[in-house]
Amino acid sequence: MADSAAEPSARQGTRNTVVLLVFTAITNLADGVTKIALPLLATQASGSPAQVSAVSLTLSLPWLLAALHVGVLVDRADRRRLLWAANGLRLLALGALIPVAADGGITIPVLCAAGAVLGVAEVIALTAASALIPALTPPEGRERANAWIAGAETVCNEFCGPFVGGLLLAAGTGLALGVTWVSYLAAAFVLILLAGRFRAARPATATATVAATATATATETPAPAPAPESVNQQIAGGLRYLWRNVLLRTMALILTVLCACWGAWLALMPLFATDVMDVTPREYGAILSALGIGGLVGALAVTRVNRLFGRRWVMFADLVGTFAMMAVPALTTSVWAVAAAAFAGGMGGTLWTVNSRTIAQHLVPDGMLGRYNAVSRLFSWGAMPIGAGLMGLLAEWLGLRLAFAVFAASVAVTILPFLRVLTRHALAEAFAEERA
Repeated sequence: MADSAAEPSARQGTRNTVVLLVFTAITNLADGVTKIALPLLATQASGSPAQVSAVSLTLSLPWLLAALHVGVLVDRADRRRLLWAANGLRLLALGALIPVAADGGITIPVLCAAGAVLGVAEVIALTAASALIPALTPPEGRERANAWIAGAETVCNEFCGPFVGGLLLAAGTGLALGVTWVSYLAAAFVLILLAGRFRAARPATATATVAATATATATETPAPAPAPESVNQQIAGGLRYLWRNVLLRTMALILTVLCACWGAWLALMPLFATDVMDVTPREYGAILSALGIGGLVGALAVTRVNRLFGRRWVMFADLVGTFAMMAVPALTTSVWAVAAAAFAGGMGGTLWTVNSRTIAQHLVPDGMLGRYNAVSRLFSWGAMPIGAGLMGLLAEWLGLRLAFAVFAASVAVTILPFLRVLTRHALAEAFAEERA
């Protein structure tokens, strides 16, 4: 039987939003711990910078290698079960790592294997959770759900997780890994409280075909059912869908540039802050904190500013904020100016994230959401290491300040496509399509 496509009630949507928020907060907090714990354990196992960086790479490389295939899986399977499977992989990886750490047998290959499993689990969890929101929340509640979840991702993964991880590792490696294992287990139990539909809705055309075949008389010869698409065909279909939709394509390309700038900023700011700005550790911490505080403010304010200024100009704020992040260090070494630009960039990033997810959830068919989310994150997360590498090369050739200026210019190039494609009319049509 086809899954019901009935929209959830407002009360059910609120409940599901809270459950997904709690799940996201717990798992991102644990992810933040593992992202600091594994590289630190690697420094104890080896003094080679290449080997230590390889452990960190295994946590993010699955986004480049497995995201597209995971997107197909999310569109085919029960999405809540995929979240359970992701947490099962996390529990398996940490469960195998804890006794090895207790015996003092941590090696780089062991850490790389654990990091790869945790990285794949993160790809599955984030892709499946994003695809669940339209089925579990009514249209009017999606913006709020995306804002809450984006805020939880920012606070727990980027700030609380590494901080808590540092405290736990100071108390003992076994304690840090054990608490993280328990956190993933608790998050899996939270998912039981979700209510609604967990598989992608079947397209109306497929349902009509099944009904017509079922009612055919014995004398009729039913038309042969179309052969199911292969994984590669579904991946190609997801890429074609994104590329043929001008609004989604433009958003994806702009996001690629913006995320490359973020990767460049995060890669070069430590060197720029110490060698050029000559800041104290406290001042450098303030700059990084401004980035996260801006993201949290954006998550809290997005609904209100959308009503005041409109979704288009709120998303445009990300271009302004990212441009400021890259341009200000090229112009001044003032700690307060750089921190203010980081705040603007962090806030703009969250405003874009919430609104772009909401637009996609209204525009992309439910049966395509897994592949769309995977491709979107492949563009964005895959661009960050590329941006970091380009920034390093430009800094070598041109100097630190000119490198920042080049990336600021790349943001400026995106302004015209944004204004031409992301018009008020185009955004209104995206939301009208669902109501039709």
